[in-house]
Amino acid sequence: MNKRQTLQDNVDAKQSRKLDARQQGDRSAWFGLGMFGLVGWSIAIPTLLGIAMGIWVDEHWPSRFSWTLMLLIGGVGVGCLNAWWWVNRENEDE
Repeated sequence: MNKRQTLQDNVDAKQSRKLDARQQGDRSAWFGLGMFGLVGWSIAIPTLLGIAMGIWVDEHWPSRFSWTLMLLIGGVGVGCLNAWWWVNRENEDE
């Protein structure tokens, strides 16, 4: 009886996952890859802009602090917030 109940629980869980996947419909592997790319570019662009601005500031106003490093960290932070916003927005659409 115990094995039969375990088998039934497994079948029920698989059926539930399959029905959930059908309801989402447009959420395919391509959607996942697109979201992966969106998150990547959302972080990469502010980071590269921060590096470029930091190099420019370091060349024009030398100081004992590395503006390139500070703006790189700032760009990564802004990029992570941007990516979080996009992912959160997609999750709300479900």
